[in-house]
Amino acid sequence: MAINTDQKSLLSDINVTPFVDVMLVLLIVFMVAAPMMVQGVDVSLPQTRHAVSLDQVEDPLVVVIDGNGGLTINETPVEMENLGERLSYIFENRSSRNVFLRADTNVSYGRVALAMSEIKNAGVVQLGVVTEPVGRLEDASHGN
Repeated sequence: MAINTDQKSLLSDINVTPFVDVMLVLLIVFMVAAPMMVQGVDVSLPQTRHAVSLDQVEDPLVVVIDGNGGLTINETPVEMENLGERLSYIFENRSSRNVFLRADTNVSYGRVALAMSEIKNAGVVQLGVVTEPVGRLEDASHGN
C-alpha cells in the first residue's frame, strides 16, 4: 500500500472567518455602548450661538446644576454649602484650575449665580459656562 505524500501536506491558510465575526460583534457593541458613555448628569442646557464643547478639553472638572437645583462635581453629589470646600480640596491635586458649569435652563438665576460665586471663591482661574448650540434642541425635537 503506497501512501501519496500530497495527501499528507498541511494546510497553511488561516481561517479568518471567526476573527471577522468577533470583530463585527465588537464593533456593534461599541457602537451601541458609546452614546451611553456620555459624561455627566442629563440637563437641558440653554441655547447660544457659541457653545463650549467639553470633548476638546482634557480631564475637565464639571459642576452640574440639574433641573431640581441639585449639584454634582464630575457626577459626585455635593451640597451648595460644601461646593467651595470640595473644589479647594480637588484643586490641591490638580494642575488645572479651570471649571465648566452646566446648569439646566429651569434653574433660577440666583442659584446659578450663587454656584458661580462659590466656584470663584474656591480659587478657580477660569470658569466656563457650557451651553447648547442654537438649533440642536430644535432639530432633536423634530427628529432630524
